[in-house]
Amino acid sequence: MLINMNICTRMNIYRGNTLDWTKREIYPFSAIVGQEKMTRALILNAISPSIGGLLIRGEKGTAKSTAVRGLAAILPEIKTVAGCPFNCDPDKYEYLCDECRKKIKQGIKLPVTKRKIKVVDLPLGATEDMVLGSLDFEHAVKKGETRFTPGLLAAAHRGILYIDEVNLLDDHIVDVILDAAGMGMNIVEREGVSCMHRSEFILIGTMNPEEGELRPQLLDRFGMCIQVEGIKDPGKRIRLIKRKERFDGNSSDFIAKFQGGQDELSQKIIRAKKRLSRVKISEKMIQLCSRLAIDAFVAGHRADIIMRKTAIAIASCGKREDVTEKEVNEAADLVLLHRVRMPPSPPQHQPDEKKEEPPSPPEEEKEPEKGEEKSETQNQQKTEKGKKEEEREGEEKDKEESEKGKPAGQSLEMVFPVGETFKTKRIQMERDRVLRKGSGRRSRTRSSSKAGRYIMSRMQRKTNDLALDATIRAAAPYQKQRIREGVAIAIEKSDIREKVREKRIGNFIVFVVDASGSMGAGKRMIETKGAILSLLLDVYQKRDKIAMIAFKGDHAEVLLPPTGSVELAHKLLEELPTGGKTPLCHGISLGYQIIQSNFRKDPDTYPLLILISDGRANVSQYGGKPLAEAMEMAEEIKNNTRINTAVVDVEKPGLISFGLAHQLSDQMGAKYFKIEDLKADTLVNALREDLLV
Repeated sequence: MLINMNICTRMNIYRGNTLDWTKREIYPFSAIVGQEKMTRALILNAISPSIGGLLIRGEKGTAKSTAVRGLAAILPEIKTVAGCPFNCDPDKYEYLCDECRKKIKQGIKLPVTKRKIKVVDLPLGATEDMVLGSLDFEHAVKKGETRFTPGLLAAAHRGILYIDEVNLLDDHIVDVILDAAGMGMNIVEREGVSCMHRSEFILIGTMNPEEGELRPQLLDRFGMCIQVEGIKDPGKRIRLIKRKERFDGNSSDFIAKFQGGQDELSQKIIRAKKRLSRVKISEKMIQLCSRLAIDAFVAGHRADIIMRKTAIAIASCGKREDVTEKEVNEAADLVLLHRVRMPPSPPQHQPDEKKEEPPSPPEEEKEPEKGEEKSETQNQQKTEKGKKEEEREGEEKDKEESEKGKPAGQSLEMVFPVGETFKTKRIQMERDRVLRKGSGRRSRTRSSSKAGRYIMSRMQRKTNDLALDATIRAAAPYQKQRIREGVAIAIEKSDIREKVREKRIGNFIVFVVDASGSMGAGKRMIETKGAILSLLLDVYQKRDKIAMIAFKGDHAEVLLPPTGSVELAHKLLEELPTGGKTPLCHGISLGYQIIQSNFRKDPDTYPLLILISDGRANVSQYGGKPLAEAMEMAEEIKNNTRINTAVVDVEKPGLISFGLAHQLSDQMGAKYFKIEDLKADTLVNALREDLLV
């Protein structure tokens, strides 16, 4: 394969250049009105970069991007090796790049310069080549040698990597950034290039939660997280408007007016950085950090470590040399917002620990005693007794209905209204690497057509979608050996690369709803219908295809065959009666059958089965124990790797809790939710209710 040079010269090969914000007139950081928490968090990260960065969540128009870009102007200058694309520190030999070390070994004195810390923007459409760096194509063609061209991770070293709308960033780019942020180093092994360089940066991201949430892996990488809102005070809003008008009218004069405030902030950061190493934190304050993290039910230990670093930075910023409880509480407010989780579910079963002890006498034979031990024993006995009585009552009720000769639950059926709807949390599907066709907005998948975003290249030939840039890079180092008259580049079969594209598609979601009599207890069906309707609204927004199954009495039935009509599903949901026994296995089995049938019609189906139940079962499908049959069916679905599952537990918390839905979700390999867990703002509101105080 031969490629003419005029095609090659028109190729836009990214060189890792970044926008120099110091040459643009940026709104002064000290002129920002309100948003004190955001500006303070940014300053703390500048004082102690090891905190790990900041995530700014908030509605549009709240000065998120303005604050980040304005930060660059007040950051102190740093020493770098002049002309080094990796921003090497001349005072740290062990961190120098290979080129700088080579110069020192040759006896060349490294040229040193001072400059402001850079804020490097990561565009949403960034490719791996732009972020990691890639082969220097021009050098490879001219000299037949491989040479590395640095990317954005090199430019961001010892600076700030800023990602606007971070929640919209492609997953594979997120993974690359996480690896570099975690190791403090970028390692590139691709297309004949082998390079390793330092990449230590402050990661700052902004996002509007209305446009989607972040992956948990990326969320935890941000040291701090704050929620910003529009200013409510009319006086401050008027001051903000006037300042913006003056800046737009004459930006140079406006910047000069606030230069004093800019210099003051810069000196404050410099002094705090020098004081940082002298700040002490006592054992008592370290214990407080850990206790606050435990109370917030955080995962892992990153929160404890970052809270300690943040408290030290706050003390240093406040000209203190010891950390007090006040600094720790402020640090907790910044560090725990995005890490706080709901408390774990209570134990599912009481452990059988005292089997050798003699059985307790009946309650009527016991004499009243004082003390906590008797109270705890009685509570445990009541719990176990209540469970047995509830099971016995259910069996007797079903038996009585059968003896009367009526179908189970027919006389007790009720139609409950639909409960209050809410904004649901995003149900994240596993990252899909299967080639699929389709449209929609929920799940990312590899595209089997030439539609979708070009994310990377590969050697396998599947779609015949030529990746010209990657193909030329693969061939470039060998051009000296392939010299041919009249051509610029000679391409061989082994050089050919294909594009890997990614796009969003909708899912086929099958709702399997428990409509048995137990759902009427405590009017659980009202809340359940509200949750289902909320999920249906989310389904409509994501352009999913749906089906709905209800199980009650002695069978399950398809209320709604596969369709895109959410309105019809809503109508059927409103009219859905509740009552009778619980044929759980029937419902799960029918949902599985519908998905299997849909697979035969459309192999590109990306299914999600959502079971909404308390996990109880009292009707057998194959003659065995009802619950055991349901567990077996759940395991069969788990073994089918093409199907994603979720279980929404509608059991009310209380003294008597069976936890059967949780067991079922484990058996099915499904994501587990309580109804309240589906609400998008649950975690944020939990923290706002002064959990940390």
